[in-house]
Amino acid sequence: MPRTHSVSPDASKGVGFGLAAYLMWGCFPLFFALFEGIPAYEVLIHRVLWSCVFLMGLVTLMRRWSPVSAALRHPRRLGRVLACAVLIGANWGLYIYAVETRQVLQASLGYFLTPLINVLLGMLVLRERMLPLQGVAVALAGVAIAIQLMMLGEVPWISLALAFSFGTYGLLRKQVPLDGLSGLLVETLLLMPFGLLALAWLSELGMSHFLADHRSTLLLIASGVITALPLLAFAGAARRLRLGTLGFLMYLNPSIQFLIALVVFNEPLTPAQLATFMLIWCGLALYSWTAWQNRPQES
Repeated sequence: MPRTHSVSPDASKGVGFGLAAYLMWGCFPLFFALFEGIPAYEVLIHRVLWSCVFLMGLVTLMRRWSPVSAALRHPRRLGRVLACAVLIGANWGLYIYAVETRQVLQASLGYFLTPLINVLLGMLVLRERMLPLQGVAVALAGVAIAIQLMMLGEVPWISLALAFSFGTYGLLRKQVPLDGLSGLLVETLLLMPFGLLALAWLSELGMSHFLADHRSTLLLIASGVITALPLLAFAGAARRLRLGTLGFLMYLNPSIQFLIALVVFNEPLTPAQLATFMLIWCGLALYSWTAWQNRPQES
């Protein structure tokens, strides 16, 4: 009798969690566009602080302090976690800056580039073997950046910085034995003293928007919750789905950002930018095909 394949309830839940995570991430430009008049660096400070507060409450409710405590008891081993914290902080800050300056198309391009940057970093740093089609995909990304450089006379530095910071973060994060929730809490805990000092400095200079009015205060507090929620949904998806399935869902985030940039923010899409995106999309199609062809086979 031929076997019938049915989707397990656990896998269906995983897809639901994955869709929720990437939809929330994709809609981030709509949220961070609300911070008009508040500089990106101040939003970043509060994003770190309130993420930390929210995650501490969550970890307490879930009674999952043991991995966090174990990590903090060995400060000499926190070097990689601190590097991860700096990278994710830089990524967050740059993303907020891209939204505030209405460069969401560049941010979208950065997250489209990330999987290809991951392949490149894996080859350069981990000495992983690059498959032929993966090499073509990375080469297409290089051609896309060269087109922007030649036709626009500028390097898409926001896209490259977002892609490399997040790609390097992922590379280092793999070497840290902490789950997503515990890892992000430790990272924000390490950044928290710097955030508190920066907040005190802004308050001393009279430049802080926190407590200036109800709207700004609530938005700054909400930035921490908004940061943590998609991560929790992603963790729920990662436990239930294959990496290949997660990889395909990942394209939802930059695709939604791309549409928001065009439809909501009315950002112009020049021929050079369109050519760049088309080459990146071709590279991603090759990358996805390679990932599908080399997926682990079920017995």
